[in-house]
Amino acid sequence: MKLLTLTEARLLLREPLALFWGLVFPMVLLAIMGLSATSIGGVSLVAIYEPIVIAFVSVAFGVQGIPVQVAGYRERRVLRRLATTPAGPARVIGAQLIVSLAVILIATAGVVAVGRLGFGVPLPRQPAGFALVAVLSATAMVALGLLIGAFAPTARSAGVAATVLFFPLMYFAGLWTPQMSATARHIGQFTPLGATVQALGDTMAGTWPHPAALVVLGVCTIACAGGAVRFFRWT
Repeated sequence: MKLLTLTEARLLLREPLALFWGLVFPMVLLAIMGLSATSIGGVSLVAIYEPIVIAFVSVAFGVQGIPVQVAGYRERRVLRRLATTPAGPARVIGAQLIVSLAVILIATAGVVAVGRLGFGVPLPRQPAGFALVAVLSATAMVALGLLIGAFAPTARSAGVAATVLFFPLMYFAGLWTPQMSATARHIGQFTPLGATVQALGDTMAGTWPHPAALVVLGVCTIACAGGAVRFFRWT
């Protein structure tokens, strides 16, 4: 398993566009927000957007990265060939998940560092809660991505499905409208990324994340992971 994980990590390093989109771009986006020197309700734009950008990271790797890779393996019959080897396709998928989770958490740490060192955004006052939400958000998006990959017959169809999901997920996370209406914000609390942003905001303010947000992320993780395992197509 260790060798497979290292192999998947090396393959990811050969995809500079994917690394830029999921690792570098979120930090650049946050820096742009910080340079704007804009505030909303007395709170700087960079502080408002930091949880949203962290949510974006998990979507970039979990929902948009994993399905394309898994479906690409299926399309090229890699999964079928692996089924005849000691490694087995399940271990390869597991190695991908480990690498994706690690990169998501590294990118999250990078976003927090840019906010703090570049623009003075305070570190989360409830670090344990922040870490818990970051991990739950990452696992929820990875599980959702794996569910898409479980069905998609080709890399292209997986990419289309991931893109279709990206926009509503990020809308309720507040990417375009941090000052959403009360109704939209209420609906967003029951979406995985809306719950993520709310919970991260709680931890940055010094309070433990609301139990409802943790339940939403936990249910999303269990339901999507369970569905992916149940209906995964190896060929």
